[in-house]
Amino acid sequence: MAKGLYYEDFILDASFESPSRTITETDIVNFSALSGDWNPIHTDAEFAKSTPFKERIAHGLLGLTISSGLSMRTGVFDGTLVAFLGMQWRFTAPIKIGDTIRQRSVVREKKESKNKDRGVVSFAIQILNQRSEVVQEGTRTVMMKRK
Repeated sequence: MAKGLYYEDFILDASFESPSRTITETDIVNFSALSGDWNPIHTDAEFAKSTPFKERIAHGLLGLTISSGLSMRTGVFDGTLVAFLGMQWRFTAPIKIGDTIRQRSVVREKKESKNKDRGVVSFAIQILNQRSEVVQEGTRTVMMKRK
């Protein structure tokens, strides 16, 4: 039985905050191995000292991927998410090893689907660090079950 929200349950401008998660060196190493992206800005501490960031930073796509998991931890989509349809995204600040991030989602748009058993919901998303600074943001559009 679904525990998440259905299309009809979403109210424009309603917001959802995820639990937080601390980014570790292990996260970066595992993501490098999975993606094949061993860029030294992520994996070489000495090289990273010579960059504007002065230290290693997480892959932008690692932050985006973790935020997807944080979305699921809200419980909003449990058993009611049909499909991820698309997104627009901006990387606004680095995520560093030791940063603790969370996600804020705000319902921005709802559209009925041609299929009466589902509808489309768009969210404004912000990934915030432990200082409540926005490090990534954008929109995500998903298809949700209807009641």
